[in-house]
Amino acid sequence: MESTSAFQRYQLLQSYVGWTEADAQRVASVASLLEPALPGLVDDFYRQIERHESTRKIITGGTEQIARLKKTLIGWLRGLLAGRYDAEHVAGRWRVGWRHVEIGLDQVFTNVALSRLRQGLLAELQARWHGDAELLRRTLGSLNTLLDLDLAIIEDAYQSEYLARQQRSERLAAIGQVAGGVAHELRNPLNVVKTSVYYLLNARQLLPEKRLEHLQRIERHVELADNVITALSNFARQPLPTRHPFSLMHCIQEALETNPIPEKVRVMVDSPEQLPAALADHDQIRIVFANLIRNACDAMQPSGGRLGIAIRVADGKLIVDVSDTGVGIEPDRLSQIMEPLYSTKARGLGLGLAIARAILDRNQGSLSVVSTLGKGSIFTVTLPAQTDSPSP
Repeated sequence: MESTSAFQRYQLLQSYVGWTEADAQRVASVASLLEPALPGLVDDFYRQIERHESTRKIITGGTEQIARLKKTLIGWLRGLLAGRYDAEHVAGRWRVGWRHVEIGLDQVFTNVALSRLRQGLLAELQARWHGDAELLRRTLGSLNTLLDLDLAIIEDAYQSEYLARQQRSERLAAIGQVAGGVAHELRNPLNVVKTSVYYLLNARQLLPEKRLEHLQRIERHVELADNVITALSNFARQPLPTRHPFSLMHCIQEALETNPIPEKVRVMVDSPEQLPAALADHDQIRIVFANLIRNACDAMQPSGGRLGIAIRVADGKLIVDVSDTGVGIEPDRLSQIMEPLYSTKARGLGLGLAIARAILDRNQGSLSVVSTLGKGSIFTVTLPAQTDSPSP
């Protein structure tokens, strides 16, 4: 759901429960009173997470991750007490629900976790309050209502994202029977083979070294085509990926080498000298980058432009931005371009991005996009990294 529609939905919920500006002012008036209590509430929150297996499993980064999450939660609580509940506030709550789907946290644990925070906030407010009893009662009511609104928007986001992922999975299973999808991945290696065969048949003076070069080229791309067929056939059968550490930079170079770059397209690669190994299925991930590179080049035709590939590491993840300076994607199409059988091209099956996202989902990665009409697009791939094993 877009941020504007999420905010409109939030405003509808506010109206439904009778939320007013007076409620916002009452909550904001106790922010300074509750500020000293926030670290203790956050410590208690994460102690409970570590005590239960169902919630402890989401903490994969040890004490460093917990320290970061504590800062985030304190920021969330401060935002709760700020008295400013605009579109930015709602977008932050929406991201919480979306993130819980991504990490596989059952929504029921969000409900009970927020209940524990609620108990702590209300108890601290009552203990620290020294004013009028009636005003305290109203302020407690406002805070309770605000927490209910936050929980509603988080749960709405969770349900929307969960349903969207479920629908994508069902649609991808259905199109696993579409044999034409294989053609999308085979076109480039077959074109290379065709070019080499034409040269071998028509060259007037065929030197031995040239003959060997083109035969090896044909062999290499036939093997690539075979790997693509195997990977896509496995994908159609809903396999678990074979995840092993591999060099992400080498995988991207393979994708570049097997997808001829148009003459007017400049390629710029930005990567740290040392990178951790990616932990995923090498053959499947190469298909992802081949798709993104091909799409980026197509978006810059016929005038050309710059294809950028930037790699960075954050929070135990490898993050790759594949950018182009092409025509961009219309805002109303951004939410659809990764859906199966949807294509913005005059000739295209609309499977490339759907396959890429499904592959990344199965490899514990993700794919997202931002785009500006007339300026280009950036597709961001996130992959798990094997942090104890650097790769060149």
